[in-house]
Amino acid sequence: MNQNKNLTWGLIVALAIVKFSLPFFLQHPVYELHRDEFLYLEQGHHLAWGYMEVPPMLSWLARLTHVFGNSFFWVKFWPAIFGALTLIITCRMVKEMGGGLFAIFIAGLCITCTAFLRFHFLFQANFLDIFWWTLASYFIVRFINTDHIKYLYLVGFAMGCGWLAKNSILIFATGFSIALLLTRYRKLYGNKHLYGAAFVGFLIALPNLLWQYNHNWPLFHHLNELRETQLRFIDPLDFLTGQLLMFISAFFVWITGLVWLFKKSGQKFRILAWIYLSVVVFLLLSNGKNYYAAGSYPMLFAAGSVALQQWTSIKLKWIRWIATAFILYFTWVILPMALPLWEPDKLAAFYKEKKMEKTGLLKWEDQQNHSLPQDFADYLGWKEMTAKAEAFYNKLPADVKANTMIFGRNYGQAGALKYYGQGQDFKNKVFSDNGSFLHWIPDEIKFKNLVFIGSHVPDADDEVFQHFENVTIIDSVTYKHSRQFGDKIIFFEYIDAAGLKLAADGLKEMKRQFNRQ
Repeated sequence: MNQNKNLTWGLIVALAIVKFSLPFFLQHPVYELHRDEFLYLEQGHHLAWGYMEVPPMLSWLARLTHVFGNSFFWVKFWPAIFGALTLIITCRMVKEMGGGLFAIFIAGLCITCTAFLRFHFLFQANFLDIFWWTLASYFIVRFINTDHIKYLYLVGFAMGCGWLAKNSILIFATGFSIALLLTRYRKLYGNKHLYGAAFVGFLIALPNLLWQYNHNWPLFHHLNELRETQLRFIDPLDFLTGQLLMFISAFFVWITGLVWLFKKSGQKFRILAWIYLSVVVFLLLSNGKNYYAAGSYPMLFAAGSVALQQWTSIKLKWIRWIATAFILYFTWVILPMALPLWEPDKLAAFYKEKKMEKTGLLKWEDQQNHSLPQDFADYLGWKEMTAKAEAFYNKLPADVKANTMIFGRNYGQAGALKYYGQGQDFKNKVFSDNGSFLHWIPDEIKFKNLVFIGSHVPDADDEVFQHFENVTIIDSVTYKHSRQFGDKIIFFEYIDAAGLKLAADGLKEMKRQFNRQ
């Protein structure tokens, strides 16, 4: 028994080590940090119980990143380690469902490969979201196996922590509530401990809920913005196709798991299938992005791995080799789509040769096809932009510097200037009114000149910019594959008193809509 336990844990740990380290070797070193990562890293300098984009948990990890030196490794450490933890929990779920070494191995491969390669190497809230969904699923399985009430409370704990990571845990909670009604566990609605577990989750989420209330619910503002700029373009068929494409190298495992859960051999854990289906239907009705459902797949991979082991335990054992080979081969095939494996020119040529524009991979938010996927293009151009902006700022006379503000039109530009900037004086003067950066601009701003970074010269209806005496385009981003290609560095000189007042009043008005009076 101990030997078998040692083998089990040895396999799980080995898979977790591979899971953690693999992306560090696969991503080409020319790629920088992602646009969103700059924002979340900056949140670590402004700890709060909430932000315009996400709840606070990611900012706690960002603070630790700063403490540990702020290097590329420490930025990527957190998604990588939580990816490894997600793998461990998934493998433990396999054991709870009755799976052995083969099932653990297949489940581990599914978490190591597929879309999780990218999710677990981006410092975004998605990796935390997936982790808490998976942990909640594990506690549900433990409750089914033991009937111990403490696991209900642990489900509530996981969902509460999930809320502090990303508000989309509410989708999982909704799916869980519906799944209870569709299974024999509907009796729990008459059990006080279910409401006790919900209260535990509510208490954990409460600080963020209070923050949301005090700031006029930025969550809804963010959702409305997403709906206007992105979600309204999502087609239901594209969403469903995305569920297959995200996990194409192991799609047969999660589909097998879904089928198994509706068979007699897997009916004990059928609630997981209803959670998944409820989540998918909810996202279809609300025009959700395909990756919003990613957190529901580890439990299906666990179920599918157990099913494969059961169905090949006596006959058809050769299928195990085929399944393993299929996952590994197709993971190799999709690697250039999952991670920026090669330098941009080579990657762009590969996409062109394979006619990848037909798959939608190269379509950006502007609904146009480009040379690289939007996510990959968001890794490029930041160092060039920062170096050019800082070099210009450093050449300014001391008296001009003292009265100069540096302004990024979006949070990616401002965050990159702060992350890649070399001088503290330069970084201290970087601001933006985009996203959470709005809250970090001083209430009283005084400047005469502005180093502006944006995609174009501000239009005439952008009234503040009409109050400068001189306007000079200094330079631009020339990295052709970058989403920042063409972004300009513009020097605005000598703002008049009316323009300064207009800027201050405008900022106060923007802040006021996110502060309850």
